[in-house]
Amino acid sequence: MASTTSLYDVLGLSIGANGQEIKAAYRKLARMCHPDVVAFEQKEISANEFIKIHAAYSTLSDPHKRANYDKDLSNRSRRSFVYSASSGATASAMASSGFSCRSWETDQCW
Repeated sequence: MASTTSLYDVLGLSIGANGQEIKAAYRKLARMCHPDVVAFEQKEISANEFIKIHAAYSTLSDPHKRANYDKDLSNRSRRSFVYSASSGATASAMASSGFSCRSWETDQCW
């Protein structure tokens, strides 16, 4: 699953899907991708896909998790739009002002 793929895409659903649609999509994909069902040579790939499918179902089937995910999803799309519209001007402004971009490694408490 690519980082741009949403949990809705994993289950093959639209954002407005209801609980029954989410459950039906999960069960359909689980029957096809579960490691106990596929051929032996595809078990590892199938296991990885099943983990992604289960994670998507786990998040989207819980109303609180889904609300938080939808909020984060809309914020991500809004941020990517703002960044693409500015054409990287924000990064150059930060560099010229003496601020540097933070990286994952420097944000950790070691």
